[in-house]
Amino acid sequence: MTPTVYIRSATQDDVLCLSVLATQVFLDTYATTGIRPAIAREVLQSFSIAAIATLLDLPGTFFHVAERDGHLLGFSQITVGRRQELVSAICPAELDRLYVQEPFTRMRLGSQLLHAAETSAASHGADLMWLTPWAHNARALQFYAKQNYADIGRTSFLMDGEAHENRVLCKQLKALK
Repeated sequence: MTPTVYIRSATQDDVLCLSVLATQVFLDTYATTGIRPAIAREVLQSFSIAAIATLLDLPGTFFHVAERDGHLLGFSQITVGRRQELVSAICPAELDRLYVQEPFTRMRLGSQLLHAAETSAASHGADLMWLTPWAHNARALQFYAKQNYADIGRTSFLMDGEAHENRVLCKQLKALK
């Protein structure tokens, strides 16, 4: 019998595992030709234990984790109130990250984590969720299209002074009653 996967809010007790999980998924996704200084610096800056601990304490930033039998399998991170120039909304929320370890990508964890992120954003007053996935991440772009996210344009992600094309996707959120 397979243990149940639970989706829950992250706590400071999750920082170590979130740091390592984020690093692993980022490298699996973006370092497909190996590690170079720009990627190494991005990982060490964005996913250090201190960086993740700081994010968990930021007002308006919320993490959800997928956990099975004491092991983290994936997580989502949102920031309510963050704006993007192509997005028109009264109170937008950014889906900063939705990371699932590769062995668990076909278990609907991404959909469950996204639903938790959308629900959390709406409960904190957001009327729209937006994100900026890498333009060459075909699997992510297909996933978000299936989740009814509209592609509204392009933007760039700067990593160590290098510009990388991202797409801007958004979805109206249903108001909670």
